[in-house]
Amino acid sequence: MFIKIYFGDKPVFLCNEVDATIEEYMHHPDAVLMDEISGPAIKSLLHEIAKEEFHAGILLHSDLDELKKVFFKHFTLVTAAGGLVENEKGQYLLIHRRGKWDLPKGKLDPGETIEQCAVREVEEETGLQQPELGELLTITYHTYNEFGKHILKDSHWYKMKVKGAQTTTPQTEEDILEIKWVKKEDIGLYLNNTFPSIKDVLRLV
Repeated sequence: MFIKIYFGDKPVFLCNEVDATIEEYMHHPDAVLMDEISGPAIKSLLHEIAKEEFHAGILLHSDLDELKKVFFKHFTLVTAAGGLVENEKGQYLLIHRRGKWDLPKGKLDPGETIEQCAVREVEEETGLQQPELGELLTITYHTYNEFGKHILKDSHWYKMKVKGAQTTTPQTEEDILEIKWVKKEDIGLYLNNTFPSIKDVLRLV
C-alpha cells in the first residue's frame, strides 16, 4: 500500500512495500528513495524534493501507519472535502478556478462531518441543490506554503448525483469563473490543464 502526496506536481510516496507503481518510480535516476523515518531523514527528503532536478520521492517503511504519523508531524494538517458530480445525462461537473479546471471542494468547518462538508462545498461553489451523496471515491494529498507554514491538505472526494435540469452559479468570491458539464469520453481533454491530484480523481470516472 502507499499514500501519494503531491508537492506541486511532484509525488512523494509513503509506502510499506514496493508494488508496480513504486517500482516504476524507483528506477528513475531523479527519484529520492529513503528507508528510514527519522526526523533528519524526512527533512532531507523534503529538501531534496524541492530541487528542480528531482521529480519524485519514496519513503519506505514496514509500518505505513507509523510512517504516516511521523511524516505528517512536519506539516500543519488541513482537511477538505468535495465531490465528483454526475447529472442524469451521465455528464460530470468541472469548475474553472484560477486558470485551472478543478472540482468543487473546500475546508472542513468546525462541528461538521466530512460528508456534510463535501455536500455544502458543492452547493456553495456551484449553486446545485441537494446533490445526492454517494460513496467515497478517494482521498488525495497535496502540500503548499501559507504564511510561512507548511500545509498538508487531505481532500476527501465523494461521488455525487443531481437530478433535473438545475442551473449552476459559479461562486465568484472563490475565484470560480466557469462551470461546465463534460461527457465521460471528453474528460481527457481537460487533464492537461488541471492539478495532479484532480487528475487522479478524474481518472476514476
